[in-house]
Amino acid sequence: MKLTVAGEKKEYQESLTIAGLIKLEQVENPEYVTVSINDEFVQSGTFEEIVLKDGDIVEFLYFMGGGR
Repeated sequence: MKLTVAGEKKEYQESLTIAGLIKLEQVENPEYVTVSINDEFVQSGTFEEIVLKDGDIVEFLYFMGGGR
């Protein structure tokens, strides 16, 4: 199946979950990552359950605090 991950088109095996993709992509600090699929945010507690589909666009996001 073909996915776009962080703006790059890649091939993966079928039945891949978000959690599996995080491991394959060696995402830094996976406990703090926010994931969007096709511009919709995914709840972090569902990463093991949600199976990606051919053509999905996946982004890994980190929200940073700061300032005064």
